[in-house]
Amino acid sequence: MITRSNLADQLREYQIRSKHDWASVSFFSSASNFSSSRVDVVVFVIWELFIIAFLVFSAVSLYFRHMRLAFILVCITLLLLICMKVTKQVRLARKKKRRMLLPLSM
Repeated sequence: MITRSNLADQLREYQIRSKHDWASVSFFSSASNFSSSRVDVVVFVIWELFIIAFLVFSAVSLYFRHMRLAFILVCITLLLLICMKVTKQVRLARKKKRRMLLPLSM
C-alpha cells in the first residue's frame, strides 16, 4: 500500500541520488547546496579550462621574462573569474525565480 510517508521517503532518496556534487563547479561557489544540470557543469568546466590556460600562459611568459604579457594574462584571468561568478549568480537567480513561479502541486 502506498502511503504518504513511503512517497516522501522515495522522493527524498531520489533527490539524494540525483544530486550531483561537482568539485569544479562548487570550487568557486559560495553556496554549498548548488545543484546543477549537466549544461551548467560543462559551461563551468570550460570556464575553468580557460582560466587554467591563461594562468599557465602567464607563468610561461614570466619564465621568458615578458612582464607586460604576464600582467595582461593575469588581468584577463581575473576578468574571467569575475565573469564566471556573475554568470553563476545570474543563473541561480533565474532558477530561483522559475521555481517560485511553479504551482505548489508540482
